[in-house]
Amino acid sequence: MSAGEASGELAGGGERSVVFGSVAGVADRTGDQGMSETIREPQRHVPVVADVDVCVVGGGCTGVFAAVAAVRQGVSAAVIESNGFFGGVATGGLVNIWHGLKDTVGQRPIIGGLTAHVLERLGRREAVQTGSGPNAAYRLNTEELKIELDELITEHRVRPMLHTRFGAPVVEDGVVSAVIVEDKTGRRAVRARMFIDATGDGDLIARAGLPHTVWGDLQPPTTCARIRGIAAPGVGARIRQTVFADKYRGRIPLGFMWEAPVCGHPDELMVAGTRVPDADCSDADSLTAAEIEGRRQVRAIMDIIRDEIDDCRGATLSVLPAAIGIRETRHASCLHTLTEQEVLHGVRFDDAIANGSYRVDVHHSSKGGLTFRYLDGREEYVVPGEPRVDGRWREPIEQDPTFYQIPYRSLVPKGARNVLVAGRPIDADRGGYGAIRVMVNCNQTGEAAGTAAALALADDVPVDEVDTGKLRAELAEHGAIII
Repeated sequence: MSAGEASGELAGGGERSVVFGSVAGVADRTGDQGMSETIREPQRHVPVVADVDVCVVGGGCTGVFAAVAAVRQGVSAAVIESNGFFGGVATGGLVNIWHGLKDTVGQRPIIGGLTAHVLERLGRREAVQTGSGPNAAYRLNTEELKIELDELITEHRVRPMLHTRFGAPVVEDGVVSAVIVEDKTGRRAVRARMFIDATGDGDLIARAGLPHTVWGDLQPPTTCARIRGIAAPGVGARIRQTVFADKYRGRIPLGFMWEAPVCGHPDELMVAGTRVPDADCSDADSLTAAEIEGRRQVRAIMDIIRDEIDDCRGATLSVLPAAIGIRETRHASCLHTLTEQEVLHGVRFDDAIANGSYRVDVHHSSKGGLTFRYLDGREEYVVPGEPRVDGRWREPIEQDPTFYQIPYRSLVPKGARNVLVAGRPIDADRGGYGAIRVMVNCNQTGEAAGTAAALALADDVPVDEVDTGKLRAELAEHGAIII
């Protein structure tokens, strides 16, 4: 009847509550079985703090967009976020880049909706900068983004739940009926008719018993940092060359490094150069170790550049992230697995709910560097300090695709009736995932999931029976680019 320890039983009387836990507050020691000690929680009544139509677990931009999109369809929504602010990796992770909204040749707009809307709002506050080139990325002032997401939530009357950690789903007759959370008040519950897993790590689907996978060679996480006093022209290239020089091999793993100016702070750069191989950040102990190791690597980078680069002698560590930047953990097993070949060949889907032009980008855990594959057939293997290896994954053709699509089916877990995934947990193979995992793509899946959840409620159907024609029409009505 339940997942984890939640029984999902309703207490009688006035206040609605959920019975949670097992039956005795005693410790079980099972040394003969080689198992660790366990503690049985006493049975408790958990107050239902909110009863909404759609509950979004995870308040990154993906989750916020999902909740806002649901409310736009006339339903109520709540969003649960463990940080004290929304935005996920864009804000808490310091990754201040949203990739371009046009196709690979910079001619056709392919991304709109809430992503474009938020960029417009940030632009009015001079809190976003655009680089050069046909499909230039957007550099965000992520502190302003935090406030902009607050306002978006408030304007749409989404129930915000910050400093709130998801604990367990309550599953009744195969349907998720509530989630148990922990916050400053204590243990509470949120009831809903539809749920969206926007945790990034598939925490809800995993604890609800929905099918998912964790691959053996996960793309490693990165701890970003904002560094003050290193914004001299060309200093980024010198940092990359110095940090990965032979004399410093072993100080940090041979991974990859990139940097970006910080909007509103001309004397700072955001530097992403750490790498924690073999980290499964869906596991608590592995996540803890990765956080500590990532910060150790940031300090190693600081020590190297201050010792070796004249322009960095006075560099200071300005900001560390609230959390390490996780690239990959669990993948939901959905009605469709988006493949690398579908991405690279620009396959069109009749249930497409998102478009993307970001290249296939796979960070390796088992070896240094990363592999890029492009829609025009080119392939690159890049390792710092070594010559780039150029090749082709296919021979030239007369006309290359200029964007790819994500189908709604890749957001629908197999066997789920009222749960969708959005953002990183969606279903894709290794190469396909290497392209779609970036934020502008994840944002679109959140917007689509929120809209789909509301349509499922309106039509009284499970999530796998949502009318995708109607879904696409509703997304287009609200500014998404549907092709």
